Amino acid sequence: MEDYRKMYVILCAAASEALDLLETGNTQQAAALLQNALLRAEELYIAQDLP
Repeated sequence: MEDYRKMYVILCAAASEALDLLETGNTQQAAALLQNALLRAEELYIAQDLP
């Protein structure tokens, strides 16, 4: 269950940072940030030992 919390934090932090970047017009950096966060969360999910 702890990994779900990590995934949530990774994705929410990235979304918040991306919104800040979008306000300044930096769409490419915002997209890269979100894509990286998705990959990190996916890696955590795949690495879990599911029953």
